[in-house]
Amino acid sequence: MSSPSPVQIREANAHLAALHRRVADLEQKLEAAENTVREQAESLIRKDEQLRATTQEITENKDREISYLHEKLYQSEESIQKLQHMVKEKDSLISQLQHRCQLLDNICKSRPLLDSMLAQMAEAERMGPVIDLSKPTADTSLTDGDSNCSPSGLSNHKDFSLSEDDVDDQELDGVVFGTTV
Repeated sequence: MSSPSPVQIREANAHLAALHRRVADLEQKLEAAENTVREQAESLIRKDEQLRATTQEITENKDREISYLHEKLYQSEESIQKLQHMVKEKDSLISQLQHRCQLLDNICKSRPLLDSMLAQMAEAERMGPVIDLSKPTADTSLTDGDSNCSPSGLSNHKDFSLSEDDVDDQELDGVVFGTTV
């Protein structure tokens, strides 16, 4: 083998120098890329830690809120139970009051008839007993002890009075009773 010519040596040296510069340039770029990757990795780690902390905080807030809402739901259900019980009691009371109201309506509807009957009875009491002069027997007397229609029996009988005022009045005049309750 022959020795290389000076031109070949210079070309080879220039080629080696260019290759060396290229390797140095690539090593510098590699180091810059490694630094960039390292910085990005560190940044990702920091962001990951921040996200984990934020996620943990959100999870804790969510758990607190769920607990609060469960407690609120429990209280609401208790309130609903109490209110439903009260509604049942009120419905029962309304039913009783409606029945009493119906009774009072029926009494008020019957009041004019009872007032009229009492007025007629009072008028009959004022008239006295009917005396049949053709047959003076004890069997036809209206004042015998078994009859409740005798004037003395009616005036002492308290079952025919609608109010306490009627008990106080022993003598009833021809006034027709009112229909106020």
